[in-house]
Amino acid sequence: MKRFALAATCAVVCALGVPVTVHAQRGGRGGGPPATPRLAAPIDLTGYWVSVVTEDWKYRMVTPNKGELGALPLNPEGQRIAKTWDPAKDEAAGEQCRAYGAPAIMRIPGRLHVTWQDDSTLKIETDAGTQTRLLRFAGAAPTEDPSWQGNSSAQWNVPGRSLKVVTNNLRPGYVRKNGAPYSNRTVVTEYFDLNTMPNGDQWMTVTTKVEDPVYFARPFMTSSDFKKLPTAAAWNPTPCSAK
Repeated sequence: MKRFALAATCAVVCALGVPVTVHAQRGGRGGGPPATPRLAAPIDLTGYWVSVVTEDWKYRMVTPNKGELGALPLNPEGQRIAKTWDPAKDEAAGEQCRAYGAPAIMRIPGRLHVTWQDDSTLKIETDAGTQTRLLRFAGAAPTEDPSWQGNSSAQWNVPGRSLKVVTNNLRPGYVRKNGAPYSNRTVVTEYFDLNTMPNGDQWMTVTTKVEDPVYFARPFMTSSDFKKLPTAAAWNPTPCSAK
């Protein structure tokens, strides 16, 4: 009987021309404006994170020797350039941040601070090299000049509940700190995923593909892990180092 009473009530309301307001859910249909990327986020990446080095320890925790290029897909020209590495020359030229660009920064051990700069821009600050990455969603204006962090275009990959980021417009730099090069034609594609452990710890995994038609024979794939920190107590910004 309740079902029939409800149907009758709706019929009367419609017949009288009484407006009915439908509140749209976040990301759903409705008469209001679409949700901003910040409000539509399927995962929360904000907070302080520390890198957990579980692979390539000898290439990440210390600066490898010149010519130590294991696991890198450098072509012959890339290998030749890498063997000319001179950190003193980089320092003299003010190029000590060449290993801290977007293709390599997530592999450098350190801490991240992730915040929303505005409703369409996610900001990642690193204490290693004091770098700032701006991940811009649709509608956010990119920069014009090439830079270490380039232009990063972001979008939510909702079915997989992850963030996809594509970066270009980069200054040439190093994909490994010992001079292994990438060119200004490099494109970086990243996926940011979150996982919660049984004890409640949150982990972020960044899967990175670096493609460079100038110095790479094939894409360079890595996976970097970060653990969420409860506070900013260990946050320690340090400048870039060429060595």
